[in-house]
Order: sequence, then C-alpha cells, then structure tokens
Amino acid sequence: MGTLGIVANPSSGKDVRRLVARASVFDNQEKQAIVRRLLVGATAHGGVRIIYHDDAHGIVRGAIGEQHITDATALPSADTRTAFDTIDAARGLKEAGADVVITLGGDGTNRAFALGWKDPFLIPISTGTNNVFPILSEATVAGAAAGLIASGKIDPLLVAVQQKTIHVMIDGERDDIALIDAVLCLERFVGARAMLDPDVLTMALLTRAEPAAVGMTTLGGLLRPLSNREDFALLLNLNPTAALCLNAPIAPGYYREVGIESHRLVNFAEEIVVEGPGVLAFDGERERRLLPGQKAWLTVNRSGPRVIDVPLTLRRAAEYGLFVRNQ
Repeated sequence: MGTLGIVANPSSGKDVRRLVARASVFDNQEKQAIVRRLLVGATAHGGVRIIYHDDAHGIVRGAIGEQHITDATALPSADTRTAFDTIDAARGLKEAGADVVITLGGDGTNRAFALGWKDPFLIPISTGTNNVFPILSEATVAGAAAGLIASGKIDPLLVAVQQKTIHVMIDGERDDIALIDAVLCLERFVGARAMLDPDVLTMALLTRAEPAAVGMTTLGGLLRPLSNREDFALLLNLNPTAALCLNAPIAPGYYREVGIESHRLVNFAEEIVVEGPGVLAFDGERERRLLPGQKAWLTVNRSGPRVIDVPLTLRRAAEYGLFVRNQ
C-alpha cells in the first residue's frame, strides 16, 4: 500500500493583497472542502495510506474525520504559524517516505515545501495569491491522480516534470531558493512581504514568463514568454525611468506601470550577482535583507519538485484500462 502526503497551509490566500488588491480569499472551510474532495478521489482507485501535516486549524484532520478514513497518520506540527510549519511538514513527509504529496497553497507555500524537500513527486493545488506554480485542477481529479500514483498503478516518472529552481547563495548567510521568481527591491526592510510598488524593483530573475498570469512572471511573459519546459531563465533589469514601460497585473486585480531597462535569456550555467542594500523577494514575498555591499549569487537549474501532470496521469490510467471493472 502506497502513501499519500497532504499539507494544507491555513495562511495561504489571506495576505495583505486582499486589502490593497483584489485577490481571492480561500478560507479554511473551503480548504477543508477541497481536502474532502481530494480524499474521495484518492481512495476511489485502491488502497492508499494517508500521512498529513496536522496544521493549527485542523484542516486535513477535519476532512479525514468527515470521510471516516481510518488509515491516516498525523505528523505533529511545529505550530510556529509561519512558513517553517510547511518546511517542517515537508521534512516529516520525506522521512515518512510519502510516494506523492498534495499541497494546498500558492507559490510561497510550495517554495517553503521545497525548502524542506526539494524534489518530491508533487501535486500543488492552488489556494494562494500568486498561483503560478500550483495547478488549477478540481480536487477530486487531482486526488484521483495522486491515488493512482500512490497505489503503484501509474509510474510517476512517466507523468511528472521536474521544475526549475533558482538557487540563491548569500554572502555570510544560509542559502535560499525560489521556484518562480527572485526579485531585488530597493527597500530596507522585509515589511508586509508583498511587492506592490514597482518603482522600487531593480532586478527580476524568472524561471517562467507567463503572459496569462499575475505577479512578476507576467512582466517577462509580456516581453518574452518562457515556458516551464525551456531550459533557460529570463533576467529583467527594471527602472521606473526606463523608456520601455509595461502596464501589467503585478497582483490580482492590480495593474501598475513597470519600467523595463533590458531583458535577456539566462543559461543554466550562468551566475547572476546582485548587491545590497536591498531586499530579495522570492516567489512574490520579500524574504531576505541584503546589507550595503553584501552580495548574493543566483543560478538556475532543474532540480525542484517533480510536479505530476494530472490530465496525463488519468489519460494513462484510461489507456491501461484501470477504470474498467467487469461485473
């Protein structure tokens, strides 16, 4: 019997961008309803053992109780009410040997998970603000794909794509990562984390440039679209006085003009060097302060989570006749 890990971030979809922009709110009742549906899908196609992060709001625990699932094990929560809870959950699920993991959150949640476990087989369900990394999928179907993989009916190597990761080395401090974008802001403090003032942005390194998304990735997407499958990154040099100006949605329902001084593709072998003072933001949230003269080195490679293609998984299962049962 295989193991499905579940992590639901109770804080995703609730940050300051609901006050100044028009981002959707994902309350914990809706997240619990999503978990209920994914559990139905996951258990419909064979025996699956559930291991879950017991978050402070009991999102997954409540859904498991309502579905009367008995083969489920809770991992204790660090209960810091910060991203460390997700990092800790990832470490616990890796140690427990989860075959596939479902996360509920946005880009920040999945970055935190990757900090704890860099390359799991993952189905990230979108319940955040900037949802470039997680997929838009009905939870029942995503759960079914996870169940087919966890139960050994589908080989995850046949239906997964390993994601690009930005690796960040900071002079004199611990390393860090980003899954979608790393941005340098001319600010002194991390503050409320969200990036809503384009005039303070000086550099953005993107693993994806998506014209149909929101956030930093759309800046690149409106200039030079870059898919998840291309082995490059895109570097943007930003300046509010630049001749080239984009009117772009840098948050949900929040358009701003952003000056683009230059942009170019970056090979995996290339190193991008930035220097403080400023703040480095990762996947839409300001995270690390750089002191004057302090340097950071950024490189990109394909070593991140192995994200399951849900439609392809179900298509393979149909081709194998896994949904047909003789009477």
